[in-house]
Amino acid sequence: MKLLHLFYNNPGKSFYVREITRLIDEQINSVRRELSNMLEVGVITSSTADNKLFYEISQRYEYYAPLRQIFGDTFSAKSSTPVDVDEDAMWMRSLRSIKGIQVAVAAGKLVEGSASHIDLLIAGDKTPRLLTALKEIEASEGRELIYSVMEYEEFYYRLSVRDKFIMEPLANRHQIIVDRNDVLKDYKE
Repeated sequence: MKLLHLFYNNPGKSFYVREITRLIDEQINSVRRELSNMLEVGVITSSTADNKLFYEISQRYEYYAPLRQIFGDTFSAKSSTPVDVDEDAMWMRSLRSIKGIQVAVAAGKLVEGSASHIDLLIAGDKTPRLLTALKEIEASEGRELIYSVMEYEEFYYRLSVRDKFIMEPLANRHQIIVDRNDVLKDYKE
């Protein structure tokens, strides 16, 4: 319980074993045993730096969000009523300002209640400005995102044949950020 509380209140931060034992005030052997169990299940990841083994919460873990609701003090538990993504989010304005983007759809971890495996689907030109914006979004969200950037023609074709990859985020709760040609008008919630 103490380990889960520590990790879920510090997403994106790594800890080494002795640091963890001091922070949660537990014996090193029991901490090592539980870290091993958590690593095996996939709740945490490990990496080595400066001859130390560091552990960090896996934000890609299947049950990351519900466990963060339970163990994270800083997680804002919202009502079960679906709520749209904050339209004024800086990253959304940033994506809208990039002229090469024809379509941008947020889903997955960016939209509450979405079960999509894809967090961001973008159709348009893959420019350095877009890549910078994607890194900024990951930084602001505090986690790695799963995103896809494809040419608009490919996206439009896949949409027209109802390709599973394109339909998966659209079939789940999603937020359309950019739709310059109104190709997604039938998918708006």
